[in-house]
This record gives sequence, C-alpha cells and structure tokens, in this order.
Amino acid sequence: MSITLYGIPNCDTVKRARAWLADHGVAADFHDFKKAGVPLDRLDGWLAQAGWERLLNRKGTAWRKLDEATRDAVVDAATAKAVMLAHASTIKRPVVAWADGSVTVGFDEAVFAQKAG
Repeated sequence: MSITLYGIPNCDTVKRARAWLADHGVAADFHDFKKAGVPLDRLDGWLAQAGWERLLNRKGTAWRKLDEATRDAVVDAATAKAVMLAHASTIKRPVVAWADGSVTVGFDEAVFAQKAG
C-alpha cells in the first residue's frame, strides 16, 4: 500500500508536509480536494480512525465563513461528514493515509518520521 496525502495545494500546512516527505525521500501520491473532491469511500474510514472532532477544522477560515445555523447543526460524525463533503476546506489538512493503513490528520514532524520510517 502506498502513501497518499490529501489536501489543498495552496495550504501552508500541506506545503510543509509535502516538502518534508520530499526532503526525506518518501514517495507519496497527492489527492487535491479542489480538483478531485473528497473521496467518500475514504471519508468514512478517516472519521472512524481520527474522529470527526479531529478531522473537522473548526478554527479555519472555511468554517468561520459558514453560516451560524450550519455550524450549530454539526453535533456528530454524520452532520460533520455532510459539512465536509459540501465544504472540503473544512477538513483539517493534510490527511495522510500511510502504507500501514493508518491515517493521520495535520502535520507533525515526529509523527511523519515515525510513520515514514
């Protein structure tokens, strides 16, 4: 199984993660949410592994731009999933599907070093 990094190319955190992988000689496919959308078949797995609270970025601009009723309606995995599918930018980035089948959310050099090792 290969490594896939999911995100948006102009996201600073995604840029740092991609640079870290390249600098450490780790090959990874890139899935662009803006061009290819959010993979529905993967989203359920991410929610199961990481949890909706970790996966949904409630600190970002995309979240703040949502109307209050939409934000208030997010109370569980199902409602979070609906928002993430409709607004890919509300997904915390990057999401990385590692070769061992695990998933991480966000960029942490120590975690990347452990997973890529």
